[in-house]
Amino acid sequence: MQTTLDAATRDVATRTSLPLIATGRIFFALGLIGMGATHFVFGDFMTGRAPPWPEQLAGGTAWAWTSGVVFICCGVAILVGRAMRVAALITALLIICWAFARNIPVAAADSLFGGQWTRIGKAWTFAGGALAVAAVAPRIASVRGGLDSVLNATSAFTHAARVLLALFLLVTGVQHFLHTGFVASLIPSWFPGDATFWTYSAGVALIAFGTGLLVAATAPIAALLAGCMVFSWFWIVHVPLTLTSVSDGVAVFEALAVAGIGLLLAGSLQRGRWPRPAVGAGGRM
Repeated sequence: MQTTLDAATRDVATRTSLPLIATGRIFFALGLIGMGATHFVFGDFMTGRAPPWPEQLAGGTAWAWTSGVVFICCGVAILVGRAMRVAALITALLIICWAFARNIPVAAADSLFGGQWTRIGKAWTFAGGALAVAAVAPRIASVRGGLDSVLNATSAFTHAARVLLALFLLVTGVQHFLHTGFVASLIPSWFPGDATFWTYSAGVALIAFGTGLLVAATAPIAALLAGCMVFSWFWIVHVPLTLTSVSDGVAVFEALAVAGIGLLLAGSLQRGRWPRPAVGAGGRM
C-alpha cells in the first residue's frame, strides 16, 4: 500500500513540477535573449553586469556584439528546446569567466554589501540559472568518459543553482536595509502604501526565501515564492522604469531571468524529491 501511495504522490509532484520547469525555462530564456540584446544597445558585456571593457585594449565593441549574439543564440536554443544543455553550459561558462571572475576584485574592494555586491551576485545567479536549465535538459549523448559526469550532471547543477540563488537573495535582502532610500525610490509613486514599509517587507521576504532555499525541506516552496515575488517586481517596478530610462532596460530582463530561475528550481526540486524507481527494482505493497 505504501508503494502505491508513494507512486501516486510522485505522479502528482511530477504533474505539478513540469509546468513550473517549463515556465521558468521560458522566462530565463527570454531574459537571456533580452540581456544579449542589450550588448548592442550599450556596446559592452551586460549579462551578469561584467566590469567595463579595459580602456587600454581595442576590440570592446566587437566583443560586446559577439557575446551578445552568443547569448541570444543560447537563449533561443533554450527557448525552443534544441541543444538546450549545450546552450546552457556555454552561457554559464561565459558568465563565470567574463562577469563573475572579473567582478571578484571589484566587489572585494567595495564596502560590505555595497553596490558591486549586487553586480557579482547577478553574475553568479545567472550562471547558476544556466546550470539549473542544463540540469533539466536532455543529456549530451556524444560525451564519454570523465566529461560525461561533468557535462551531464543533474543534481549537482540543481544544487549549485539553489545555493547561488539563495546567496543572492540573502545579499539583496540585507541591502534593502542598508540602502533603504535607494530601493524605496524604485517603487512607483502610484503603488499603494509607504515605500519604506514595502522596502523593509521585501528585504525580510528576500532573507526568508534565501534562508529557505538553503534548507532542503523548504527549498521548493522558497524557490516558488521567490520566483513569484520577483515576477511581480518585473511588472510593478522594472517595466515602468524602462519607459523613463533606457539604462534600466537591462534590469527588466534580469528580473525576468531571476523569476524564471526561481520557478524552474521550484519545479526541479519538487520533482527531485520523488525520483522514478530504478528499472527492475522490486517493491512490496
